[in-house]
Amino acid sequence: MEHPENHPDYKGLQVNSGVSSQPTVNPYRRVRARRPQLSANDFVEGIRRGDVSVLGQAVTLVESTVPAHQQLAQEVIEKCLPYSGDSRRIGITGVPGAGKSTSIDVFGLHVLRQGGKLAVLAIDPSSERTQGSILGDKTRMEKLSQHPYAFIRPSPSAGSLGGVARKTRETIVLCEAAGYNNIFVETVGVGQSETAVHSMVDFFLLIQLAGTGDELQGIKRGIMEMADGIAINKADGDNIERANLAAAQFRNALHLFPPTPSKWRPEVMTYSGYFELNIDKVWDMIDRYFDYVKKTGYFERKRNEQAKYWMLETINEQLRNDFYTRPEIRALLEQKELRVLNNEQSSFTAAHDVLTRYYDLLRAPGQRE
Repeated sequence: MEHPENHPDYKGLQVNSGVSSQPTVNPYRRVRARRPQLSANDFVEGIRRGDVSVLGQAVTLVESTVPAHQQLAQEVIEKCLPYSGDSRRIGITGVPGAGKSTSIDVFGLHVLRQGGKLAVLAIDPSSERTQGSILGDKTRMEKLSQHPYAFIRPSPSAGSLGGVARKTRETIVLCEAAGYNNIFVETVGVGQSETAVHSMVDFFLLIQLAGTGDELQGIKRGIMEMADGIAINKADGDNIERANLAAAQFRNALHLFPPTPSKWRPEVMTYSGYFELNIDKVWDMIDRYFDYVKKTGYFERKRNEQAKYWMLETINEQLRNDFYTRPEIRALLEQKELRVLNNEQSSFTAAHDVLTRYYDLLRAPGQRE
């Protein structure tokens, strides 16, 4: 290789040796000691004394998919169960833009003025393309997020509403053990999640807006059959008359519904979350509901039914995980998919063959524990 700097024409040229290579790591960086992993007893003690940091770590543990984390999380939940159950669990749903997060902010402050503690668990929708979530619900709860007796935890749906719903229910147990006697669960608001959230709360509040349809449209919505109360938001300014008209239409629609399992007749209220109008009236409706279901015994019956429901849901989820994570099943599924796509086998017989293979694996001597 020629070196022009050595040519006689460049006698006055001086070539420096250059700068020595720099280390890739900042020499002034201080390495922090990793926080030691807490034991199950450490988690329970921290949760019981109301340590928000420990509670947040425990929730992260519950949401983790690492098997070791899951095993530790289940041990923590089992130890917290005796201290759970003493709370009001309220699910809040509504179409996007109905003002759920803003309403939770003012509802929460109203509850905290009466004493006690509040935990808000918000299920945030995840992108189908990137699987990412904004987790921005907390930014709309500006006042509540600064309150010392409020705990707000957004969780991504990550495309699996059933899995997130189960983890949300486990998080409820942790929050109750930490002394939070009011639990708000905000749904994604896209349909399927409402059914899952309804199965873990005591009262289900549907937030509506004026102008979303007449009585016939209200009857067609299955979500209204699950609602224990309907609150029409943004009843302020020149929108009050429209909100009152919508409330009358929803009341007419509810009259055509069959009686609820609790025999409670859902009420329809109007309020304004932004201007904090009629917040006390909405909460009085919720108080009346709890008084009613506790007197009739429906409160305990519903809690028991929910416990059985989640036991069966957990079994279904574990079976699905075991089925799809077996290497033999994954390989056979790929083969059967090709045969189905090539019209060499029907979908039903292919599914039967895969299930038969799965049952054979379960009966094999070397089956999983």
